[in-house]
Parts: sequence; structure tokens; C-alpha cells
Amino acid sequence: MGILESMGKRRTYYQINKELPVTAEKIREVVEQATELTPDAFNMRSARVVVALGRKQDVLWDVIYDAFDGKVAREKIDGFKAGAGTVLYFYDEDVVRNLQGQFPMYAENFPLWAQQANGMLQFAVWTALRDLEVGASIQHYNPVIDEAVHTLFALPASWKLIAQMPFGGIAAGPEPKEKEDIAQRVKVQT
Repeated sequence: MGILESMGKRRTYYQINKELPVTAEKIREVVEQATELTPDAFNMRSARVVVALGRKQDVLWDVIYDAFDGKVAREKIDGFKAGAGTVLYFYDEDVVRNLQGQFPMYAENFPLWAQQANGMLQFAVWTALRDLEVGASIQHYNPVIDEAVHTLFALPASWKLIAQMPFGGIAAGPEPKEKEDIAQRVKVQT
């Protein structure tokens, strides 16, 4: 399958379950490969990833709900908890600070570049999961959940949480995507 075909299959799947069509080991392999292959500026390798499965998956979403003190719908959180796992995306601020010190001329760009690389990693994992017939979505409950997530997984303080990607077996697909007039966003000039 070509990359554009894979990208076309990737969608936001909210209705997921714990019935994965592949093993947890295969999920780990895909996340590791995507993390290794995703490019980043100055080869900084700032991306960090935690994959929560099984009991940790359930505890994670309960912790997220609790962090909001009831200000998010339990049904929405339970929809993510219903999945087989969650990929948590971070970047290591220590790596960024180190490069800022080494290359002061570019210092202000390193946090942005770390975010860009992390976005590419998220997209790569999301697309690779869909190629495995696994549904996923991207969520952003940070920074409200940062402290709770760091405590739950005993993570270094330098790991800055960027996004959460609940994934699982596909219980129901999304609505068809409307075709857009892409010429409104892409201009080609010669």
C-alpha cells in the first residue's frame, strides 16, 4: 500500500473497543519503528512515547477523568477507556534545552521543531495503526492531566506531554469525509 492510500484510510475513530485485530507486540513494534523513522530537526530525537495497555489503559482514563474533577463528560472518557490502549506523546525538554545551549542562534526554534517532529510521529503512528485495521483518535487533555500522567507512569519531569491517542478495535467507522476544494488551500505557481 502506498503512503497516500494509507493516509486516506486514516480517520478519527471514536467508537473503539478492546478487541485488537493484531497483537500488543505488533502495536509496540509499529510505535517503535515510527519513533525511530520519524525525522526531526538536528536529529534531536526529542520524542518520547508511552503505550498504555490493559489495566494501565483503564487506570489512565480514570485518572484523566479525575484530573478534570467532573468537568468532562464521563461518557466521553469512557469511550476512550473502552479502547485497547493509548499512546501518550511527549517531547523531552532536556534534549531541547541542550540543543538550545549548543546552537544559541536557533534556540527559540527548538521547542517548535520538537513539536513539529512530534506531530509527524503522531501522524505516522496513527496511519500505521490504521494500516493494521486499528482505529484511533488524537486527544489533548494536557496540560490539565500532566501531573497525574507523570505520577501514574513515573516519568521524568522533563517529558512534556503533547497528546494522547486512544486506539482499539473498530466498533464503528466515522461518517464519510466531504471532499474539499483543495485549490482553496494549495496554490501552484510556475
